[in-house]
Amino acid sequence: MSKFDHTSGDYFHIDDAKIYYERTGIEGKPVILFLHGGFGTMEDFNAIVPEMARDYTIIGIDNRGQGKSTLGSAPLTYGQIQKDVEYILGKLDIGALNIIGFSDGGIVGYRLAAMTPLNIEKLITIGADWHLKNTEPVRDLFLSITAESWREKFPETFELYRELNPEPDFKTLTESLIKMWLDSGPSGYPNESVKEISCPTLIVRGDDDHLVSGNKLFELSGLIENAHLFNIPFAGHVAFDDQKEIFIRIVHEFLKQ
Repeated sequence: MSKFDHTSGDYFHIDDAKIYYERTGIEGKPVILFLHGGFGTMEDFNAIVPEMARDYTIIGIDNRGQGKSTLGSAPLTYGQIQKDVEYILGKLDIGALNIIGFSDGGIVGYRLAAMTPLNIEKLITIGADWHLKNTEPVRDLFLSITAESWREKFPETFELYRELNPEPDFKTLTESLIKMWLDSGPSGYPNESVKEISCPTLIVRGDDDHLVSGNKLFELSGLIENAHLFNIPFAGHVAFDDQKEIFIRIVHEFLKQ
């Protein structure tokens, strides 16, 4: 059964950071790139990877500073993660691809589809906002997060980080992520540039997502020419895990279109 395991992959050195990736699934099949969310790793997708790996080449990347990737000295931004992804895809000689991005990974997915010449055939985002203005309702929540508060609330996330990361510094990672979530510059959210996305896009949201507004994603679906909005009932921010069977069925249907 194909899953991300943090043992079968390798590193690319980008400046002074080491970015970890894995490749699984069926070689020669269409490519799906998985991009995870904040404080996460590629393993967060393991509930759905085995199903997708039956028909696709699967690539996972640990965003810098997370999983087995080191943070490096460059500021952690969506723009920097975008550059890391572009570099790795180039080194792997990946032409056409599909992207499934969760939360931060979805935001990077919007940037990749809107701002790069990559041949992205289909984009799927889950619980991913697109504009800095939409973060205002959760700004205080973001600012209240500390390394200690996250560790207390999500101990399994912290333990996996400590186990995997070659250069663990959870306090610096936490502070870096909060800055990224509130970045008001060109390295941050794609904002109005989402209008440049031309590939078919499936925007997925859990109906009980407390971080991403349904109204704002409805607005986004009207800005992207070939977009579909899928709001999953009885699911929260991690909708692909909360309602796995529904998510997989719709994604298969979308990718076949």
